[in-house]
Amino acid sequence: MAVAEALRELGFDCALLVSAKEIDHRALEGQNDFLVHTLPSVGLAGMPIAGFVTGFLQSFKMMRGWCRAYRPAAVLAMGGFTSAAPLLAGRFAKISTFIHEANAFPGRANRWFAPWVDVAFSGFPSAAARLASQSVQVTGTPVRPHFRPMDQTAARLSLGLKSNRPVLLVTGGSQGARGLNQGILSWVVQLVHRVPEIQILHLTGSLDFESTLSRYAELGVAALVKPFLTEMDLALGAATLVISRAGASSSAEYAAMRVPTILVPYPAAADDHQTYNAAEYAHTGAAIVVRQSELGRLTTLELVVGLLLDLPRRTALAEAMGAWHSPYAAKAIAIAMQEVIVERLPNLKLDPLPPLEEEVA
Repeated sequence: MAVAEALRELGFDCALLVSAKEIDHRALEGQNDFLVHTLPSVGLAGMPIAGFVTGFLQSFKMMRGWCRAYRPAAVLAMGGFTSAAPLLAGRFAKISTFIHEANAFPGRANRWFAPWVDVAFSGFPSAAARLASQSVQVTGTPVRPHFRPMDQTAARLSLGLKSNRPVLLVTGGSQGARGLNQGILSWVVQLVHRVPEIQILHLTGSLDFESTLSRYAELGVAALVKPFLTEMDLALGAATLVISRAGASSSAEYAAMRVPTILVPYPAAADDHQTYNAAEYAHTGAAIVVRQSELGRLTTLELVVGLLLDLPRRTALAEAMGAWHSPYAAKAIAIAMQEVIVERLPNLKLDPLPPLEEEVA
């Protein structure tokens, strides 16, 4: 969406292609700026091969028809199973194709298509070395403009929290994380005992919402428990400390908002890519990494308590995390795409974006 907004500033019309997954459509709630097309693709991991092939062929047929009808100038794929059919259809239609890889270890679809696209963009320098593309640009990972440091008091009040008490935000990403939810619940009573003023904002994912809410009630711990929050910028703005999975997009949002973060990589992620992401941040002192197997231990409780009570250490983490933010990523991608598209379509008339050096409004 961030790149689409930058492309629109250039004069392009954009359509967003998403899967049928509920979380994809939740992420688009409230946006009326772009056309949205749902593709019937399904992921290969954990799915019967027949289902994957059927979904891919249906999506490819849809995209071939769409390319013939609308003659798009380009396809930009952000990785994942949904991107395969649009990229292949774009290649057949002889239009410009691009990928963006947000993870430190590239996903399977992006590794497959990297040699065939015009430009591959990457969020981490380490990912660029793993993409066998004729042209790779390290841009960072785009985030939407409203993810920026904000007034903590206002953010807390907007969520119904006390403005003068610290907030621990627990989030497993867009789909939740059972291992994360259970790990936190194993020592949350001791946490409240050690830091009585703590407020807990726990985003569980839809599958674990009811059970997590019930468990907090059984433990007698007050918490604001939600399955999902569209106003993620407010949650991050309110947070004193975040405990989270190490997904690339969510981590980029933490960097944009300079939030002190403990990352718990999802151990079953494809190619263990979340561990690679977390290691990049940890190497620069931008985050503390805790393995899921260690999450329920008292040593993790001590870590959390220590961070909540140690403002200088949280400040150092936030500053190091902020150094990973790439405020011009979306604009850089849009400009690079424009250069390739105009070279291929020289009669195309588009408006230039402001220089990258200008402050983002």
